[in-house]
Amino acid sequence: MSENLALLDVVALLVDLPDHGLARGQVGTIVECLAPEVFEVEFSDDQGRAYALLPPRAAQLMRLHHQPVQAA
Repeated sequence: MSENLALLDVVALLVDLPDHGLARGQVGTIVECLAPEVFEVEFSDDQGRAYALLPPRAAQLMRLHHQPVQAA
């Protein structure tokens, strides 16, 4: 589900990552582009404390939108 993800995009997991204690829907921020379609994502709590830093593939992520998006 790559939708042109970029540095500092807020994303949510589309899959569970039980080996890392993360569940589908958890929210993180892209902090680095590691390779085509691979991003380092920092997952933080409501207080801004990071609890996980992982390199999921773009297909495992969905970009979140905080403003209305016009339909194409």
